[in-house]
Amino acid sequence: MSSETPTGVGDEQGPDVGEVVRFEVVEHSGGAIVVHVHGEIDTMTAPVLSEQLAEKIPSAALLVVDLTRVTFLGSAGLAALVEAKAKAEGADSRLRLVCGSHAVTRALEATNLMSLFDVADGVPEALRTA
Repeated sequence: MSSETPTGVGDEQGPDVGEVVRFEVVEHSGGAIVVHVHGEIDTMTAPVLSEQLAEKIPSAALLVVDLTRVTFLGSAGLAALVEAKAKAEGADSRLRLVCGSHAVTRALEATNLMSLFDVADGVPEALRTA
């Protein structure tokens, strides 16, 4: 069972970052949720990423964060991912990353954070090894 629900950003409560980043959320059977992230994760958009992931963690046995279409991942974005991992562990959930882009892989490797995360080569693999 899979349903796709695009999640908008840039509402009245925060800055309009809809042109810079957007999210698509797909729920799968077995309590897996995939959050597809598109765009740049920087100081302005990292709080939106944090919020998106924090909202999904309580209802996800496995939260897959697909970063394949991320074109920039700054230090604030890295911090948001580390925070999400800690929240997932505290909620007895699992967080798995799909890097897929050079920008993401390079940022994680340059900061020695790659080994901190459970990483899959693609969304199908991430879901298959759940």
